[in-house]
Amino acid sequence: MKKYHLTFDRTIKAKTLAKLFLKNYKNYAPKLADFIIVLGGDGFMLSSLKRYRKFSKPFYGINTGTYGFLMNKFKSFNLDRIIYLSNLIRISPLEMKAVTKNNRIFSAIAINEVSLLRQNRQAASLQIHIGKRKLLKKLVCDGVLISTPAGSTAYNLSVNGPILSLNSKKLAITSISPFRPRRWKGKVVPSSSVIKIHNLNIKKRTVSVVADNLEVKNIKSVQIKSSKTIKFKLLYDKNNSLTKKIKLEQIRKIKN
Repeated sequence: MKKYHLTFDRTIKAKTLAKLFLKNYKNYAPKLADFIIVLGGDGFMLSSLKRYRKFSKPFYGINTGTYGFLMNKFKSFNLDRIIYLSNLIRISPLEMKAVTKNNRIFSAIAINEVSLLRQNRQAASLQIHIGKRKLLKKLVCDGVLISTPAGSTAYNLSVNGPILSLNSKKLAITSISPFRPRRWKGKVVPSSSVIKIHNLNIKKRTVSVVADNLEVKNIKSVQIKSSKTIKFKLLYDKNNSLTKKIKLEQIRKIKN
């Protein structure tokens, strides 16, 4: 028998399903468990991955939310068989280091994307560097986001960013409502890239940065890169893999 730790969202659906699972399985502490079972939606999965990161356990998500792109559909209460038949993938998050106008430093990781967004009525004025190379001298826009392959079908897709294959070893830089350069379509860069974004007008054009669901306001600069040390292990049903979901989204985008 495998040991499981069940964590579940506060919704009625998640709580009800968790009670039924716990009739058949002991809820071990995360440190002692072989697998972490997550009952909820994508947002709850993202927070669970970060909360239990230090234990380096495989995660299996069961969707009780709305879309559940990162999750599996509920199949049965036989966790041993479900886990046995699932496939393991590894994903690397983004590491973000933000500096505020008061020179405070904030660090965070993001599994989907890091977004820079204007804070007031005026558009943001940003400069983007890839390593030592200047990608854009000045981008006037509502914001810009850097997306991982796993997150490329989320916020990135909604602002017409490219969908990245899971094994592409790429990151997407996508602008949000660009004004100058007009209709700048963004850039796909290697995952080894170090991306630096500077706010060119800290006093007048305030900017916030969001790493998945963590927000820091009044940003002066941000550095973003793909983590070389952190790897999340996610389990998916063979007919419902994350790779397959991303390919289906690519097909839908082409058709539309």
